[in-house]
Formats: sequence, C-alpha cells, structure tokens
Amino acid sequence: MGAQDGPTLIASVQRALRLLEAVSAHENGAPAKLLARETELPLATAYHLLRTLVHDGYVRKLDDGGFILGDKVESLYSASHAQTMLSRVRPALAALRDELSAAAYLTFYEDGEIRVAEIVDGPRTPRVDLWVGFEDAGHATALGKSVLRELDTDARRDYLSRHHLPDLTPRTITSVPELLRRIESSPSAPAVTDLEEYALGTVCVAVPVYSGDILGSLGVSLPVERQAQLREIPARLLPIASRVTRSLSLTI
Repeated sequence: MGAQDGPTLIASVQRALRLLEAVSAHENGAPAKLLARETELPLATAYHLLRTLVHDGYVRKLDDGGFILGDKVESLYSASHAQTMLSRVRPALAALRDELSAAAYLTFYEDGEIRVAEIVDGPRTPRVDLWVGFEDAGHATALGKSVLRELDTDARRDYLSRHHLPDLTPRTITSVPELLRRIESSPSAPAVTDLEEYALGTVCVAVPVYSGDILGSLGVSLPVERQAQLREIPARLLPIASRVTRSLSLTI
C-alpha cells in the first residue's frame, strides 16, 4: 500500500513540462532530436508532445525546424505576474475593508478602459452589485471618476469620445461638461465620490493609485445610510493608497 499512498502523477504531463523547460533553455530554438536527448525522451514521444504543444500555442515551430516558446506561455506569465501583483496588495485592501467596515475595490486604466482588478468584501461588507460593467459605467462610479480626474486632457477626451454616459440611476451625471466640472471641483480632491449614481442605496469614494505608469483607483462602497462618513474617509484612504502604490511598484 505504501507505494500507492502518494499523489497520482500523470506521466505525459510531466514529460510535456520537461519539454517546455528544455525549449525555454534555447533562446534561438532547438530541434526535436536535441530536445528529446536533453529530456531523455524517446524521439517519437518528443515529436508527439511537441506537435500537441504547437497545436495549443505553447510552443512554436520555426522554419528551420527548431522549437521556441509560444504566445500562450507569455500569456501565462502575464497572468502569473498579475496574480503576484494582486497578492501583494490584497492584505492592504483587506485591512481597509476591516478598518472602514466597507467593501474595498481596486481598478486600473488599461487599453483605454477602466477595469476592476480586485474586490475585497465579506459577509458584513458586501460588494455593490456590478450590474453594469465598469467599461460602460466609468462616469457613474467613484472609481471611474477618480481615473478620469487624473487622466491628462487628451486621454480624458479620448475616453469620453468612445463612451456614452448612460443614465443608470436618477442621480447619474449624463452631461460631459457637468461630469468634468464635478470631478475637477471635487471638494475632497483628490478623492471623488459617487452618490447613488451607479446604484441606488450605495455611495462610494475613491482615490488614485499607480502601478508604475498605469493609473488606477482605490475605493470603498457604503450603504447610503452612512453617507455622512464620506467626508472622513478620504483621510484614511490616502495613506493606504500610497501603500498600495508602493507595493505595486515592487512588482514591475
């Protein structure tokens, strides 16, 4: 029984991963025969696994017959990098949630869109129902308005030229001049607020953060009954935003 008590390992998966490691060691590519020799695999097995890896995009075959890593590996690396980045800031967001008894959110402005990167909530601090994606609701959320406030004039004009301002609640700002006036004259700048503009019954406040040159925002959502607390929260948000920015700078 002792030999059978360990984990069940799939030999073909192990062989494929050994091949990927061998391919990655050759910057200019390596032929199947060399890869088979380095991984101590039968040549036929190496060919079969390489064809599968090429088909799925993890390996690319060059015109000279050599093999190099494919685009899928790069996408895995990018995803892993993003996970590492978020793992660094998640404790700060959890501390913010616990300190303010509010769900905490982190967004980034990438490829011309405002996207949610992380939400840290809990049974007593539920997140707002994201019934409309942030790509279509930047004008109606504190997180989105924080990003818009920090963008330079050209980038802000580009964003607004590509996005309508749909009426999500009776309090949503749907006029571009009014939106710009509000975010530029926020009394709690650099913090901005959303007063039931995205969802009735919910208010939010957000401040800017950065990951290198990438702009983002950090914010919290509260039930409207706690709206009076919005005046106090920016002073507590800003130090954590600075901590998040420092943590993000360690991952780039």
